[in-house]
Amino acid sequence: MERGETPLIGQKLVALMIMVIPALVAMFGIKLIRDAFFYSIGPDAPFLWGKLISGVLLFVIPVLFIAGFILHHDRKRNRVQPRFMKQEPEEE
Repeated sequence: MERGETPLIGQKLVALMIMVIPALVAMFGIKLIRDAFFYSIGPDAPFLWGKLISGVLLFVIPVLFIAGFILHHDRKRNRVQPRFMKQEPEEE
């Protein structure tokens, strides 16, 4: 490795784990939503509100985390549209 070069494999592995772990949690949230609907199809089965609400939360929160991570990553490299750039406070 040359001088000034960073070990990118470790950084890329961390970034991959930051993307994979929330994706797995979101997949589990989708499973809970699906279970809430399909287990409640029976004529005398109650609707599983707890499973539905926890599934929605376990889906929405990781998706928002992934979106924020991607937006932060792209802002650092100036790859976003001007409306998504951070607004600097104007000095008078």
